[in-house]
Amino acid sequence: MALKEQITAEIKTAMKAGDSAKLNVLRGLSAVINNKALEKRAKTNDPNAALTDEEIVQAFGTEAKRRKESAAAFVAGGRQDLADNEMAELTIIQAYLPKQMSAAETETAVTDILAKTGLKEFGPAMKAVMAELRGKADAGAITEIIKKKLG
Repeated sequence: MALKEQITAEIKTAMKAGDSAKLNVLRGLSAVINNKALEKRAKTNDPNAALTDEEIVQAFGTEAKRRKESAAAFVAGGRQDLADNEMAELTIIQAYLPKQMSAAETETAVTDILAKTGLKEFGPAMKAVMAELRGKADAGAITEIIKKKLG
């Protein structure tokens, strides 16, 4: 089942179950899908352009990152209640994202990619690594590993 159809089905399930927290997050994700589809149609001048599951996952990754940043800001501001709400939303979003690599797996993958490509400058190395690991590992962690390796 495509991710868009899965979200639609989950919205119906959440409505029937009366799970308003999950329903709100899923409706937000549905809106993100629709907005990204409109952007793609405008860019390509193709009224029938649809998002791929990869593009949807990338958009969900952005939403997850927003939730993490918001939670950190709320904790720093002393609003643990709001941070907990953001983290609950993040948990729901992460169910639709690919499993993230562990720190050790990320470091191994980055080391392998750098060895394979032979790149010694940060910019090109980051581009090559992100091309292979986008969505699979945390970009911040990748950046730190590359800086350490190229040091």
